[in-house]
Amino acid sequence: MTQGVHPADLGFFSTLVLAGSLGGAARELGITTPAVSKRLAQMEQRLGLTLINRTTRRMSLTPEGEVYLEHARRILADIDDLEHQLWGAKTSPKGLLRVNATLGFGRIRIAPLVSAFVRKHPQVDIQLQLSVSPPPIADDSYDVCFRFGHPPDSRAIARCIASNRRIVVASPAYLRKFGEPKTPGDLVKHNCIGIRQGDEAYGLWRFSHQKARQKADTSTNVKIRGNLTTNDGEIAVNWALDGQGVLLRAEWDVARYLRSGRLVQVLQNFDTPDADIYAVYAQRHKSSVRVKALIDFVADAFEREGRAT
Repeated sequence: MTQGVHPADLGFFSTLVLAGSLGGAARELGITTPAVSKRLAQMEQRLGLTLINRTTRRMSLTPEGEVYLEHARRILADIDDLEHQLWGAKTSPKGLLRVNATLGFGRIRIAPLVSAFVRKHPQVDIQLQLSVSPPPIADDSYDVCFRFGHPPDSRAIARCIASNRRIVVASPAYLRKFGEPKTPGDLVKHNCIGIRQGDEAYGLWRFSHQKARQKADTSTNVKIRGNLTTNDGEIAVNWALDGQGVLLRAEWDVARYLRSGRLVQVLQNFDTPDADIYAVYAQRHKSSVRVKALIDFVADAFEREGRAT
């Protein structure tokens, strides 16, 4: 039997790892589970290496399997790049895209755009995963991640697709009953709705004065207090709508309630850290037609929406 790596095995192995099980890979490839097991065994026999540790309940990559997967995905991405170089704009997006986004934002904004994208590009298969916080850059479970704020890791490519900011809001009923905070320091007298998400310091709201942004001593950190806390932004917004307290939230999440008057922005003369929306992806996808097509599609949708408001 021929020794070494067979090119056809690269896509097979990438699909197998992504599926997470022999049965899952069988469904993806349209073959039987024993056929998947046999092909994997043949790969390992040719290489003289174990690529995957298999038990009755789960499978995991060996160190050699991790190296094989890394190179396989890079080679497959290079093939995408080659197609793009040969056919340029004539190349239609196709293949699998694994997309990650945070819970509320992904459900409300990204999911409808994904639906519209695959309607336009039916040769693309998208797996959308929602998580409380963005996955680590080194996590190989996604191809594109839509997230708030520039990622701290420079190993990934981050494209800003829409400007966004955090604002402080409350319902008219709450403000009538408890008054409106005029400075960030006034928040200690108010019931503030807390959100535990990602790596951000919980309960610490940061402000700077708009008229003196360049001065280092104009920043204010406020440790807020309140009797309601959640890790779900949509729940927090609903509590604010119900008059339960003051909320610091991304503008995209509350804009429609500001327009309808159900929420009111307070502390408008003070800035909070930006929450710009980024598309983040690994260096190996920088020439991928399907990755670029999806990001362009989402960015264009946000730009059109921005012009309409």
